[in-house]
Amino acid sequence: MTTANPSSLRKIIGASMVGTTVEWYDFFLYTSAATLVFNKVFFPTSDPLNGTLLSLGTYALGFVARPLGGLVFGHYGDKIGRKRLLVLSLLLMGVSTFLIGLLPGYATIGLAAPILLTVLRLVQGFAIGGEWGGAVLIVSEHGSAERRGFWSSWPQAGVPAGNLLATAVLAVLAAVQTDEQFLAWGWRIAFLLSAVLVLIGLWIRLAVAESPIFLEAQAKAGGAPEKAPIVQVFRRSWREVLIAMGARIAENGSYYVITGFLLVYLTLQLQIPRSVGLNAVLIGSVVHLISIPLWGALSDRVGRRGVYLFGTVGMGVWAFLFFGMLDTKSFWMITLAVSLGLLLHGAMYGPQAAFFAELFDTRVRYSGASVGYQLASLGAGAVAPLIATALLQDTGESWPISVYVAAMCVVTVVAIVLARETRGVHLGQDDRRESVSGAA
Repeated sequence: MTTANPSSLRKIIGASMVGTTVEWYDFFLYTSAATLVFNKVFFPTSDPLNGTLLSLGTYALGFVARPLGGLVFGHYGDKIGRKRLLVLSLLLMGVSTFLIGLLPGYATIGLAAPILLTVLRLVQGFAIGGEWGGAVLIVSEHGSAERRGFWSSWPQAGVPAGNLLATAVLAVLAAVQTDEQFLAWGWRIAFLLSAVLVLIGLWIRLAVAESPIFLEAQAKAGGAPEKAPIVQVFRRSWREVLIAMGARIAENGSYYVITGFLLVYLTLQLQIPRSVGLNAVLIGSVVHLISIPLWGALSDRVGRRGVYLFGTVGMGVWAFLFFGMLDTKSFWMITLAVSLGLLLHGAMYGPQAAFFAELFDTRVRYSGASVGYQLASLGAGAVAPLIATALLQDTGESWPISVYVAAMCVVTVVAIVLARETRGVHLGQDDRRESVSGAA
């Protein structure tokens, strides 16, 4: 099996992470704007929570499109390679985000505004659905088995980096503008900036070499691509798809409660300025960014399952402490609550890329990892802020939301317990049962 030398691998990781950061900047920008802006600009109602629920509905539609993106990009990624699909996903994401920045509001064009916003959100979701699999696989398939958890965690770190960038831009705009200016036109600046970021990301991503393991798999097959990779995934690896989905539930759902629903809870329930929540997420994202590679490296030493279980159980417990800390209305307590929550989330997210890649054979790996990853988002991140907001609206209490997060953690614990340890397996064609000496 061919692996990249350290210098080449660092370039591949950098290119993958930069592109992922840009795409998740776009995606998280929408998430933040859905709770702060779109409920007023595109879905004005007399009840702020109802407007927020409608706005979060378009947010959830982005997740509906993600499995379709995973299917399409996974299919072609397993047929023609990882690189070209990574470039296409970045272009789709950037164009749709830029157009959102130009979109007139409800007051200008009426119902056409939320309809067009929904279409652009679907394009965003489709693009991000194909992004993750390619970004993590092109790193996983270049690096060695012994340090795969560490190397492949860096594209994962692009997610908090994108969130950090999106939150920072919104926080700066909120600080230098009045609420009226921000709602009228200021929020658009953050979306239009994506054009610059996409150009930078494309320049770097086009320099990435194709996965050597994918090329070797094609050579062994005489250059013939896998026929209908998605069919082969469900025929040969349906158990692995279910494990990936279950492992994703708590990770994905808890993340959007901590970073997305947080803003709803602080601004509408506690009547705290949005800048408090934005700044707390900003600091928490730094903790998240640093912790993800550390958790990935730890999984190389002790195994994927142990680190993942620690994060899942910890998150289930933390869910019952989180809202009590928010209720203090202290900025530093809110920041601590977010930071510790994201630290525990990193224990799930850090080893996840290597873990999912190691579950599947090379010729269906893009399809298998993407489908397992993205299908779970429908029942987790897509609905988590909606369910949390609805629970808050119905009960006026935070404890039902904690129970909801804990229930997601139970699902993930079951999936990880049923999974095999994958640390150290080789990623050559049909050799995921072979592992390096000393692997669990």
